[in-house]
Amino acid sequence: MSLNRNEKAAVVSDVAAQAAKSQTLALAEYRGLTVENLNKLRVTARAQGVYLHVLKNTLARRAVAGTPFEVASESMVGPLIYGFSEDAVAAAKVIADFAKGNDKLVIKAGAYAGKALDAEGVKALASIPSKEVLLSQLAGLLKAPIQRTAAVLAALAEKRGGGAEEAAPAAEAAAA
Repeated sequence: MSLNRNEKAAVVSDVAAQAAKSQTLALAEYRGLTVENLNKLRVTARAQGVYLHVLKNTLARRAVAGTPFEVASESMVGPLIYGFSEDAVAAAKVIADFAKGNDKLVIKAGAYAGKALDAEGVKALASIPSKEVLLSQLAGLLKAPIQRTAAVLAALAEKRGGGAEEAAPAAEAAAA
């Protein structure tokens, strides 16, 4: 069932709006994927905040025209599923993780920061930890020097405190 002109315009504007607020685009060929598997992929994508859509390539090219994702236009060939995400790694991660467990989903290309990515580039982007993990790692790095300093000061205080307690009765006895 083909779309009429108004429906096509609506799809293009919807995808263009999504592209305008996204950082990453990941493209994958879904040939041979069952409806059940596609639904699992969509549920996973929705949970991660990824806009996942099967589009006609001509409509997708129109939607990304004038955006940083236009560099991926040459890769828009064949039956593709398009993943857009506001998070820099979410779209690539969702598609790459699903492709690991299902050989029918083949990563084709992507785009990030105005640069076209090949399949290996998308996989490399997917291997970057999420924002939450990076923030927790940064917090751990910031906490480590303070924690070590506190441990050293506590050890010094314990060492001096122990010596001071023994020296106090001796000093009182000498004063008396």
